[in-house]
Amino acid sequence: MPHPRPTRTALALAAVALFAPAAAGCGDAGGLRSAGATPTAVSPEKLWPDLPAASSPAFDIDEVNTEVVKGVAVPADDLHRVDPVEVVRREIAAHPGDYDGSEAPYRETADRIADCAESGAGRTPCPVLRPYYRDLTGDGRDELALGFRQLPGNLTAVRVYTVDRHRLVRIMGWEDAVGAVELAGRSVIIRSPSEVAGYEYRLQWTWDQDQRAMLLTHDEMVRTGGRDDGPRDGRTRPPRPTSAPTSAPGASPSVPVSGR
Repeated sequence: MPHPRPTRTALALAAVALFAPAAAGCGDAGGLRSAGATPTAVSPEKLWPDLPAASSPAFDIDEVNTEVVKGVAVPADDLHRVDPVEVVRREIAAHPGDYDGSEAPYRETADRIADCAESGAGRTPCPVLRPYYRDLTGDGRDELALGFRQLPGNLTAVRVYTVDRHRLVRIMGWEDAVGAVELAGRSVIIRSPSEVAGYEYRLQWTWDQDQRAMLLTHDEMVRTGGRDDGPRDGRTRPPRPTSAPTSAPGASPSVPVSGR
């Protein structure tokens, strides 16, 4: 149990009395010293002050990226009881142009989804990666973080789902050449290789209660520490979020993913 306030005060006074003689013998060791001149603070300079302020966005980049997944039940509103493979199958069925036919860019994903029947999510050669569960909305219930490989190619699709009025709802969707995915608080962080040596893209989606979606709150290019890293296989710039679940995280099951 924590000490009551009088006991804590007495201990503090005793500590001061004990160390006072020692401090007195240290001479000027504890005195203030100058750290040198401090650079003068410079305020930001506003460019083109007469430029008319924009009143609306020039491009639609699907900031609020949500969609109800039809045909997938959520027993007792518990996402742990939802089959991740079935969720991916529904996405494939809803977007035949991406998955069906010899000209479809991700035709191998559809071909290999049959391998998931026996191996299950997270096992090779099933393209659906291991699911992760975390409360990303703050309502006390776990959301589903799901990934699957986009084949052929080097892309991974990342999706996050929640339950809204007993329906499965996708609240975040992204696909890219993925180096790592992390869950931190109420955010999903995706790291992707850059064509610039020694740098990577780091994108962060965070739950927004007003929009009822995970919004892209940070999009930055950061140094990874190595200067001799050559350009890696990836997009020259992360694509914009998809307005419908047309793709999935582009990484192999060995890509590190943080979660429970």
